[in-house]
Amino acid sequence: MASAAFEDIAETLEFLDDWEDRYRHVIELGRDMPPLGEKWMTPEWKVSGCASQVWLVPEIAGGRFHFRGDSDAMIVRGLVAILHALYDGLPLDVVGQVDAQAEFARLGLAENLSAQRSNGLRSMIQRIRDHAAAALAA
Repeated sequence: MASAAFEDIAETLEFLDDWEDRYRHVIELGRDMPPLGEKWMTPEWKVSGCASQVWLVPEIAGGRFHFRGDSDAMIVRGLVAILHALYDGLPLDVVGQVDAQAEFARLGLAENLSAQRSNGLRSMIQRIRDHAAAALAA
């Protein structure tokens, strides 16, 4: 079910044995992501439950879920980039079926995230699911 972009990330992280190398790669993924822009960094798009500031802006087009995101923390920005690879472009009715926790476990990241980062990741996943569900109901 995972996208080719997500599978590429999974393959790269599988190749990297050391947690610090994986951590650096996640940060690089965040750096490569286009910035969201101040215009979108408002309370409306802010994800609560994250230790850092995170914004996710959904864009629904042709029955598919797209989003842009950003964070003020580089590692979290990388997590947003991974979520983007996992969810962006999926049909709205598939978004809620993605087991993001299992996909992150495949990446070997889940066990190395702090409790706060793990909670923040769950909050981001829930926000994505909520946006997709609201778009389906509309």
